[in-house]
Amino acid sequence: MIRVAIVDDQPLIRTAVMQLLRSEADIEVVGEADDGADAHDLARRVHPDIVLMDIRMPLKDGIQATAEICSDPDLVATRVLVLTTFEEDEYVVAALRAGASGFIGKGSEPEEIARAVRAVHAGDALLSPLATRSLISRYLRTDDAPGAQPQVVDAALTPRENEILVLIARGLSNDDIAQELYISAHTAKTHVKRIMAKLDAHDRAQCVIYAYETGMLTPMGER
Repeated sequence: MIRVAIVDDQPLIRTAVMQLLRSEADIEVVGEADDGADAHDLARRVHPDIVLMDIRMPLKDGIQATAEICSDPDLVATRVLVLTTFEEDEYVVAALRAGASGFIGKGSEPEEIARAVRAVHAGDALLSPLATRSLISRYLRTDDAPGAQPQVVDAALTPRENEILVLIARGLSNDDIAQELYISAHTAKTHVKRIMAKLDAHDRAQCVIYAYETGMLTPMGER
């Protein structure tokens, strides 16, 4: 059973999401809060697997609340999935930097929200299609073509791992990476796990933001 807590300042949104998730046999809603100021305490109290987090809230926004939860050593098993109407680049990057494992719009179909919860619980990074397209088109280097070696490399990673990190940052799944590099899906998965271990990244989303911060991804204006 996937344990979920919901943090949103709009009662109607909280109620709607709660009803949606409670209709799923493998998901249990274990708590709710109406502001980011209460999110950390809620997470410490109920230890959810996933916190569904709004971004814009009056007392403390979801970015700050996400950072508090993701930096708490007692909540290492808790993942944050940002659920918001704001999918601009700066919010995506800020949420990932704060430690969020996923980012999905409130306009998503109900089944997409449940699917997102399952994906993040399984350890996958999750960005909504709009956020993914926006992030990649804005921050990806134009010379990072599929299979290309990154201009900026991490000495702790092998050449192959640097190559795969760029593909992860481009949003490719393990199966996509396997196809791109003509390797097996199992080999791709092994490489991804080793990269995450070396970078101390708890999920693929953290690999994306790591690539951004180290220069493998750069703002369009800096190309």
